[in-house]
Amino acid sequence: MDPLKSTPIDVSGIPIGGAHPFALITGPCQLESLDHARMMAERIAEACAPTGTRWIFKASYDKANRSSISTQRGLGLEEGLSILAKIGAEFGCPTLTDVHLPDHCAPAAEACDVLQIPAFLSRQTDLLLAAGETGAAINIKKGQFLAPWDMPNVAAKIASTGNTRILLCDRGTSFGYNTLVTDFRGLPIMEATGYPVVFDATHSVQQPGGQGTSSGGQREFAPVLARAACAVGVSALFIETHQDPDNAPSDGPNMIPIDRMADLIAELRAFDALRKGLDRP
Repeated sequence: MDPLKSTPIDVSGIPIGGAHPFALITGPCQLESLDHARMMAERIAEACAPTGTRWIFKASYDKANRSSISTQRGLGLEEGLSILAKIGAEFGCPTLTDVHLPDHCAPAAEACDVLQIPAFLSRQTDLLLAAGETGAAINIKKGQFLAPWDMPNVAAKIASTGNTRILLCDRGTSFGYNTLVTDFRGLPIMEATGYPVVFDATHSVQQPGGQGTSSGGQREFAPVLARAACAVGVSALFIETHQDPDNAPSDGPNMIPIDRMADLIAELRAFDALRKGLDRP
C-alpha cells in the first residue's frame, strides 16, 4: 500500500491523505452533555499536543442502531448539533457526527464538518445522496457485511452528487455471531479507489450485541490493530475515548480511557512516520 496514492482532502485545514501524518478522529461514542463534551475536547487536545497530531472531535447526537430498545440513544438532533457546533467553535477543531436519515444531513452539515455514514447504512442510496449533496466531507463506514471491493460502488453514489470529499473507513467484518475480524488486505484495496482510508480501531474490537442488550468489546486489542493499520498505511485513525469507559452510555467495552491516549498517539505516530518515510514522529 502506497500512502502517496490517495488524493488528500481538506477538512477545515487538516489535510487527510497522501503522505500526510494521520489525522485522528476521536471523542466519546455518544454525546452526554455540553460540559462533558468540553471536558473530553480539553483532554483530547492535551493528548494530541505533544505530537502535534491534528484531530477531529467525534460524538453522536443519536445512536439509532442500539442493540436494544432499552439502551440510551443520545441527546437528539437539535441539542446534539448545538453542542457539536459549540465544541468546534470553542476548540477550533473540526467535528464529526453520524447521520441516519436523509433529512438529518443538511442540518448536521451546518453544525459539523464531517458527516459519517454508519456501517449498517452504507448501502442506503438516499442517505448517501443526501449526505453528498451537503458538500461536507463524508466518512463512510464499510458495512460489516461488505467486501472492501464493494466500496467503490458506495463511494460512487456520493461522488455522483459532485462531492469527492470522501473517506472510506474499515471497522471490521462480521465473523460468525457477535464477532468481528479485521482483514488488513482491505485497506490497500479500498485505497486503490484514490480516496483516503480511515481505520476504526475501537469498533473493530466490538462484539456486536455480545452482552445481550448491548455490545461488548475487547478494548485491549484496539491499540494492537491501530499499530498494524499504521504499519500498512492509513490516512486517518478513528479511536473513541472516554474518561470512564466502563460507565459510558454506549460502546464502553471498546473505548480507550482518555488518560491512555497521549502515550498511544505518540506510539502510533512513530509507526505512521516509519511507514510514510516522515522525518518526525
